[in-house]
Amino acid sequence: MDDRRTFIKKSAAAAVAVAGGAALIESCGKEGKKGGDKYGIELDEGLASSLLVPKGEALPITGTFLDEISHDIPHQNWGEAEWDRDFRYMKAIGIDTVIDIRCGYRKFITYPSPYLLKKGCYMPSVDLIDMFCRLAEKYGMTFILGLYDSGKYWDTGDMSYEVEANKFIIDEVWERYGRKYRSLGGWYISGEISRATRGAIESFRTMGRQCKEVSGGLPTFISPWIDGKKAVEAAGSSLSKEQAVSVEQHEREWNEIFDGIHEFVDACAFQDGHIDYDELDAFFSVNKKLADRYGMKCWTNAETFDRDMPIKFLPIKFDKLRLKLEAARRAGYDKAITFEFSHFMSPQSSYIQAGHLYDRYREYFNIYDYE
Repeated sequence: MDDRRTFIKKSAAAAVAVAGGAALIESCGKEGKKGGDKYGIELDEGLASSLLVPKGEALPITGTFLDEISHDIPHQNWGEAEWDRDFRYMKAIGIDTVIDIRCGYRKFITYPSPYLLKKGCYMPSVDLIDMFCRLAEKYGMTFILGLYDSGKYWDTGDMSYEVEANKFIIDEVWERYGRKYRSLGGWYISGEISRATRGAIESFRTMGRQCKEVSGGLPTFISPWIDGKKAVEAAGSSLSKEQAVSVEQHEREWNEIFDGIHEFVDACAFQDGHIDYDELDAFFSVNKKLADRYGMKCWTNAETFDRDMPIKFLPIKFDKLRLKLEAARRAGYDKAITFEFSHFMSPQSSYIQAGHLYDRYREYFNIYDYE
């Protein structure tokens, strides 16, 4: 369908968006001068970093999650003015797709859902879904809506619990926002798995089918993790584990999963942070091969937070992000999205390192206008 083709080929437009990035950054800077934003000050060309590696030989990030119903990172307590500015920073580096990571998590929700409020969820102070849809339209982006996460899967390991609530949520959000905003261009099935998980195949099929039926076939995607050496509990002190999945076992298990879900899931964006940097090519090549086999798009979820440090979680070192994006390009991936721009890459993040990562990224991709 036209909507699906438009959605999954967005990455082809990244170069166009990047080309207009300097002007948008300059626009952000002009506004910033009024508020003392350092991005209103142009860098002297002589002070630019002298890179030892070729510039731009990586898959650019053209999508980001929006994590406003957070699980293990702090809220930044932004209002619409801050979100508007962040969309401008995103647009300036070529981001064309924004994904609400979940429309609710346990009792906290992003919009005043009649169904979830009756189930005991808390009333949000603002309608974030409406705001994200409006900002996406304002900046010419596609907004992807993440489904509800009840938390029961995390408590039980059984994905099928997530189906029941989302039967109502999918219909509800499409009626409220899908019919109103052209920017709503797809669905994120938010349950995260790494391997064969109880109820996962049937749950993805059921939710993916309903998403497509109510929206006239808009595309869906998932973002699982690879059960590698760094797939450890976020609340724990360990940074790695001894029992990690092999490339061969990963291929066998995900071949079975893709075989079961490919009719109703259009793209898969594996999280890239759970394996070591010298394992990227092996796992990425398997992911691309499987996606091609089942007619799915192969994306990467390029994590912009660092899993190698005892403090969880801080913005990633630029070279680590570069290695992952370069591997994604070598593997022929279709698109790079990230978890997630606003906390770990935005110039207005609560982490000062995030703005520096933004600068290094722009230098590497020649986005900044030094003239």
